[in-house]
Order: sequence, then structure tokens, then C-alpha cells
Amino acid sequence: MIDVAHGFFYPAAELAAPVIAAAARDCGIAAAGFYNSHHAGALGLAIERFASDGLMAMMFANTPKAMAAWGGRAALFGTNPIAFAAPVPDAAPIIIDLALSEVARGKILKASQDGQPIPEGWAKDADGNPTTDPTAALKGTLEPIGGAKGAALSLMVEMLAAALVGANLSKDASSFFDGDGPPPDVGQLLIVFDPNAFGGAANVAERIAAIATAMTEDEGVRIPGSARAARRAEADVRGIAVSTALLAKLRTLAGA
Repeated sequence: MIDVAHGFFYPAAELAAPVIAAAARDCGIAAAGFYNSHHAGALGLAIERFASDGLMAMMFANTPKAMAAWGGRAALFGTNPIAFAAPVPDAAPIIIDLALSEVARGKILKASQDGQPIPEGWAKDADGNPTTDPTAALKGTLEPIGGAKGAALSLMVEMLAAALVGANLSKDASSFFDGDGPPPDVGQLLIVFDPNAFGGAANVAERIAAIATAMTEDEGVRIPGSARAARRAEADVRGIAVSTALLAKLRTLAGA
């Protein structure tokens, strides 16, 4: 159990990663619960390191309320993202990273800031009606992926990332997007597996490679995480392009 002390998840994860990896190699499997926590960002980034070291990892995180239970109107669950990472022989790791809402809440916030509508099917307003107005959506609820199935998965994450580790439930957590109220104090659960303790590293690698090969042989299929790896490699060479307006805003925030 790791007390994040009301701060962001990232520094706690940096400190915990080598300890969790070592425990997984010693025991075959290791888990860590993070409580009194805050935003965890892209979960795939937090667990990619384990796949790069030959391990498998799963992560669950609850977030401030944004989705209703299936059939309801009141926001109860967060977007509650999940992630999975696995090593692929001689290739970038498989990284699956997704929120359990149709879209991340940050995209709706950006649309509201830009004065742009959102697509149908992303959200409902406070009265439970479908909306394309991002401001109304932020006051209402997000739609879960896959309907009732996504809502059920969000409940599962709520049990694992909040109830199990003693963190705030999504319905009790303050917003990530403003400074009002107490710290969100949400939670995360990280589970790391050593393939040697299960099917054996060589056998596991062989099967993962077979899955990856079968996928790429089907035209139009890409391995989850491969596009991210390609963009990162390009950014390492060319840098990252940002708009003049965003650069000015960043400089203002940094006091530059």
C-alpha cells in the first residue's frame, strides 16, 4: 500500500516501480494499491516500463464521478480507465489503455474551452438527455463504452481501485480540473506478473509473438501501442509541434 499524500500519481509510481518489479520476480505476482492519490494520466505510460523489462502488468484507476450506473441519471462512477502491458519479442510492447467512457472527460473540457460541439453519443445533460453541447455534458454524464457492459466494468474498477485500496469512491472525489474542495484522494491498483512463474518466459513470449503476427498479417490491423511508439520515435527526432497560442500559455504558466 502506497500513500500518495494527496499528490499526483506519477512520482509515487516512479518510486514504487522498482520495488514492485522486484517483488513480482521474487513471488511471481505483485500488487500495489495507491490511495490519497490524484490524476494518473495515461495509465499505459505507467505500466509500459514493466513490459519493457519482460513482465506483464495491469492497472486500474478510479476518477471523479462522470458516468451514471446503467439506467440511471446521476453521475456515480468515474471514467475509470484500465490498462494492460505485455512484452513482444523484438518489437514494441503491447499497450492497451482506455477509459471506460466513450470519450475521456478532458476532450469534452477542451471542446467547451474551444467553443466546439461534441459528437452525438458522447454524453447526456443533467436531465439525462443526449447532448452535443460540451458545457451541458460537463454538468451531466458521459456515456459508457459498450452500454451496460462498460458501466459494469466501471463498477468493477470502482471496487478494485477505490474500495479495495481504501480510496475515495468516485462519487466522493473532488474534480481533477479545478482547485475547489479537498484533494480528490482517488485510488489506483497495479498488478505485475512475471511470466516465468506462469507458462515460462520463453513459452509466453512465443504465444504473444504468435498473436501479434496473426494480427499484423490481417491487413488493416495494428498492434495496440504501436502507433504510440512510432509517434514517440518521430518526436525524438523532430520534436513536438504545438500551436503558438498553446506555447504562449505554457510560457505564461511557467513564468517564462
